Amino acid sequence: MANYLLVDGYNIIHSDESLTRLAEDSLEAARIKLCDLLREFAALSVYRIIVVFDAHLVAGGLGSDTDYGNIKVVFTKEAETADHYIERAAYDMARGKHDKITVATSDVLEQLIILGSGAARIGADALLAEIEAARKQMRRRHILNRPVKNNPFEGLLDKKTAAILEDMRLGKRGKP
Repeated sequence: MANYLLVDGYNIIHSDESLTRLAEDSLEAARIKLCDLLREFAALSVYRIIVVFDAHLVAGGLGSDTDYGNIKVVFTKEAETADHYIERAAYDMARGKHDKITVATSDVLEQLIILGSGAARIGADALLAEIEAARKQMRRRHILNRPVKNNPFEGLLDKKTAAILEDMRLGKRGKP
């Protein structure tokens, strides 16, 4: 059973102060920053993540979906909103399968529609908090599992040279 997380990209960007500020200067930079956060989160969580961005106002837009590392990035086609894409995808994924689908959006109407399709929902603030909690947990695990080394250069030297230098450090031997 797979756990899918469908993310309304612009909804999340405009729900986070730092991403919103970044989007004011460059929407592309904000999309990349969000995708990078989601890639890291995908590596730390059980989710297969699909982030969806509106491109419904792009004249002649055919839509696209590409892999960005371990997540999928979707741009909707002309006249298709991210909400519509997410609703259809959640319904199609839930129908006949036993996958768990969660949708990340703070759009209340969208949340109600999603619940009707059998998917779970998570608000933008809760998703961003979950991402930050996963990052903190990863940092804690890294610090706890990091071996303590008194001499980080020791692993770079052959045993004989390392022994000579250690003896010198301890005053057991004169200069070579």
